[in-house]
Amino acid sequence: MGRADVRDLDSLRSAADAAAVHFGRLDVVAGAGVGSMAPLETLDPEVWERVVDIGLSGVWRTFRAGLPHVKRHRGYLLAVSSMAAFVHSPLNGPYVAAKAGVWALCDATRLELRHEGVGVGSAHPTFFKTPMMDDVHADPAGATLWGGNRAGLWKTVPLGKVVDAVVTGIERRSPMIVVPRRIAPAARTPGLVRPLVDRIGFRGTTVPDAIARANETGGITRR
Repeated sequence: MGRADVRDLDSLRSAADAAAVHFGRLDVVAGAGVGSMAPLETLDPEVWERVVDIGLSGVWRTFRAGLPHVKRHRGYLLAVSSMAAFVHSPLNGPYVAAKAGVWALCDATRLELRHEGVGVGSAHPTFFKTPMMDDVHADPAGATLWGGNRAGLWKTVPLGKVVDAVVTGIERRSPMIVVPRRIAPAARTPGLVRPLVDRIGFRGTTVPDAIARANETGGITRR
């Protein structure tokens, strides 16, 4: 079926067409994303453009390419957002902006498509092991900010737990999938929870220490 680039709508359309022929129908999971690790003041503007283009516009393009096939079978669109959509962490400006945008895009698209019988959902996992997280932990600023995600509020969850929750969400055509469930209140009441997260999530000099270790490329963004 070939490969697709989420920055290229034509390649996504070709991939969606091929997948629909191969499988006989098509539902869409749009989960591309890359990160960065630098404050707004020093972040390379090209890194901002790349992170947002892949993480947000890439989801829009994937939905757009797959929608004609999904509509035929009254299917389901799922975008992989993140806990970052409602927990907005420092040194992650383009990433959290993209993930919050994905959440909003899914809500808007759900309203546009409900009369067509098409479901739209967004998945919001907390930290789990991925190549991107390996890069975060290897980056001096990322290691300082997150402490390896070994314990506490930012502790990683097993990959299998995320996969199981996403599969269940697809089967139920869920409008929102949150992993683990304990962070669901933060998703549903962001205005109430955010001040608490800001106060206990990044204590002392954690943020300025991470900024001091960051570089203008954002460190973890691969070109």
